[in-house]
Amino acid sequence: MKTRPSPYNFFGGIHPDYHKELSAGAPVRAIGMPRQLTVPLSQHLGAPAKPVVKQGDRVERNQLIAEAGGFISAPVHAPAGGVVAGISETVTASGRPCAAIVIETGEMDRQGGGHDDPTTGRQDNSPPPVLSSCRHVVMSGEGQAAHSAAATLISIPDWEAADKSVLQARIGEAGIVGMGGAGFPTKVKLSPPPNKPIDTLILNGAECEPYLTSDHRMMLEHADGIRRGAEIIRHILGAKTVRVAIEDNKPDAIAAMEKAFADMGGDVGIFVLKTSYPQGAEKQQIYSVTGREVPRGGLPMDVGCVVENVGTAYAVFDAVVNGQPLTHRVISVTGDAVANPSNLLVPNGTLYADLVAACGGVKDNVKVAKIISGGPMMGFTVNSLNVPTGKTTSGIVLLSCERVSAYSSQACISCGRCVEACPMRLLPSEMSQFIEAEDIDRAEQFCLMDCIECGSCAYVCPAHRPLVHHFRRGKAIITANRAAAAAAKQK
Repeated sequence: MKTRPSPYNFFGGIHPDYHKELSAGAPVRAIGMPRQLTVPLSQHLGAPAKPVVKQGDRVERNQLIAEAGGFISAPVHAPAGGVVAGISETVTASGRPCAAIVIETGEMDRQGGGHDDPTTGRQDNSPPPVLSSCRHVVMSGEGQAAHSAAATLISIPDWEAADKSVLQARIGEAGIVGMGGAGFPTKVKLSPPPNKPIDTLILNGAECEPYLTSDHRMMLEHADGIRRGAEIIRHILGAKTVRVAIEDNKPDAIAAMEKAFADMGGDVGIFVLKTSYPQGAEKQQIYSVTGREVPRGGLPMDVGCVVENVGTAYAVFDAVVNGQPLTHRVISVTGDAVANPSNLLVPNGTLYADLVAACGGVKDNVKVAKIISGGPMMGFTVNSLNVPTGKTTSGIVLLSCERVSAYSSQACISCGRCVEACPMRLLPSEMSQFIEAEDIDRAEQFCLMDCIECGSCAYVCPAHRPLVHHFRRGKAIITANRAAAAAAKQK
């Protein structure tokens, strides 16, 4: 295993202020279980999950509460035991309505009891473990019985002898999705067609989004689990090459991953990327690491690559080795308005308000001017903290008035800065003006659908044009038109 500088760097990109120092030094800690969880049924890309429980049902921790709603979908499990209070509509961070299963959690879960001591196998009332996998150990007696009643999956400790279809099925059953933000079901991603052989697995530890540090802390604290997840993914894909990609502003994470991957056999390497946004985007990272360019309209598998977030790799390990479905994740709660910026282990369905409260609330005499779900570049502004977390919630950023300024958009001045910054080599200024003129067809001809919505163009625009907003609207119209055309063709 070697550590080396990345041999390439993608076109364009920007260098925003990162502000990661606010939470980078904060170890992951578990929060107390809320009295109520609002567990969304759309925590992934694709069809929403379908409920398999109803109001009044009692559920156990890790129990399946919603099954996958289609091929591109993922099941949902109960993060805690309790009673289903109802199935109602909630609003996601993107502002879209979504069905959710509301669980009134049990007293043992709220008090931190009911989990298994990883060293003795006994149950106690100490705070919950730092990571969910700590609950899954070899036990005997009452501890084993309690664990068996709550678990929905059986661990596969001898996974190296298992057929890849068994491992793919386990990953699907555990509801694992891409935890870098897109939420694409991992089982589907790890099932490439026979004519698309994968030779390279890239673990994405870049975490280029400003403020967010959850992946950073995972690499520092759970590098061994990430490594074991990478081995499982490599086994499934049959990939000979493994690359761990980390930006050079995380030297401690690089050292931790070097230690964890030191004795991993085969063609394995830590690639140190230049700190440049959006270095964590799939296509840009593939180029930075391998020099391969994913074709327009294509996927990483078209160039023999699969990219998985380090958090996703850990979730794969947790599901296969520990039998743990994806019910919790690490979330950064940060920003200059937060009293104690932190990295929290959070059960899915926890309201943002509970996370802020767990960080000491807002600083005294500070007014919150903006709340962002995710990072400031690709995240969504939310107008309330009554939004539930999910599998793709990487962070919450609270900014004070000092960090937020009002501006008005102006007409494009044709300076070309957005063209220089665009990592996809598009013409943002042209596409934006086509969309403003409602000429969506023309925008599509200029490859609008290739836009990754990274926000680099808007960041450098001196006219403060809402470019990403234009592109999201244009892409939504194109997607709706394509769906309508497909439906008409079927009729």
